[in-house]
Amino acid sequence: MTYNQLWHQLTPPYTDGEAKAIVRLVLQRAFGLSLADILCGKVSELSEHEQDFLEEMILRLQKGEPVQYVLGEEEFCGRLFKTDARALIPRPETEELCNRIIQTCNCPPAASKPLAGCSQLPLSLLDIGTGTGCIAITLALELVEARVTAWDVSAAALSLAKENAERLGAKVSFEHCDILSTQSDERMWDLIVSNPPYVCEREKQDMLPHVLEHEPALALFVPDDDPLRFYRAISNYAAQHLKAGGQIWFEINEAYAQEVCELLEKAHFIDIFIINDGFDKPRFVKGQHA
Repeated sequence: MTYNQLWHQLTPPYTDGEAKAIVRLVLQRAFGLSLADILCGKVSELSEHEQDFLEEMILRLQKGEPVQYVLGEEEFCGRLFKTDARALIPRPETEELCNRIIQTCNCPPAASKPLAGCSQLPLSLLDIGTGTGCIAITLALELVEARVTAWDVSAAALSLAKENAERLGAKVSFEHCDILSTQSDERMWDLIVSNPPYVCEREKQDMLPHVLEHEPALALFVPDDDPLRFYRAISNYAAQHLKAGGQIWFEINEAYAQEVCELLEKAHFIDIFIINDGFDKPRFVKGQHA
């Protein structure tokens, strides 16, 4: 089977450009073929066993399964994370979130109050709604002096996150926890970060089928009548459990940037900022505990 034959099998559900990119990614990641190999026709030189495996992958892609689940991995901040239907696929925007936190912890802006603990290592960090563990693991590996804890309400997601931490050699404490329930612990944190569910139910009609039909709804959706439920719960928890000068970072639904800021203001946070992502959309909110 040739490269052209393969990508044509994926149109639909994908456009020509998307189909070509997906097939190239599969051939490169799963079979070690370079772009030059692909264009020179070496796809047809795969063994019978490899051809069978490739056919199985193409069938899964034809059904709309995300290529990251088919491959079983996705790159995030320069590392390959195991991915499957237990958790959301890590997104480039979340990479931006991690990079901004890393930069801030390594070199806090002179105009703001230093992050609590920056001069008194190690930092204590909490990731709420960890999913694959991509945020917590990245911060644990990049901020060597950090003590990182990660929560998720999904036992399945936690099992995946633990597998990723073990594979990548990250020291993270994973805990089964529902932020919407009353928190009784007495721990204090230097930084709390969360990329919680923020897609409203009404937005389903605008979503791509490979997201809507395959990624876990628990990690995606919030009720139309309470879109800020997780931000409210996390802000209230952070108000009681962040050290003075500690920071809170959110990834957000662009439609509710101002409302998230108002929640933090009500919880008496200061230095609250909306930060745009690489597509110039409001995607992150940062606040500091007084």
